[in-house]
Amino acid sequence: QVQLVESGGGLVQPGASLRLSCAASGIIVSINEMGWYRQVPGKARELVAGISGGKNNYADSVKGRFTISRDNAKNTVYLQMNSLKLEDTAVYYCNAWLGKYNYWGQGTQVTVSS
Repeated sequence: QVQLVESGGGLVQPGASLRLSCAASGIIVSINEMGWYRQVPGKARELVAGISGGKNNYADSVKGRFTISRDNAKNTVYLQMNSLKLEDTAVYYCNAWLGKYNYWGQGTQVTVSS
């Protein structure tokens, strides 16, 4: 079994920064791709950022503000979120592909409010 555990969410004001972490544990041979998604009530889950093979991709709405990185030795992926906006409020989910298997974390709430 593989588990993804997120941390780092919270309540911040517009313009602030947060860093999310997602650690994978369990029987891990290799992780092909990791990423962060977010979801607000009534809307579909959307990709925020992904990292695979050293390449990163971002949603247009977060380009220039968010940075995804990965520590392969720790099986951990990070999401540095700067200049947070009200519209970044959502539950953020970690996602990982291990071979043909896909895993999700439990989600961490990020609330941006003045």
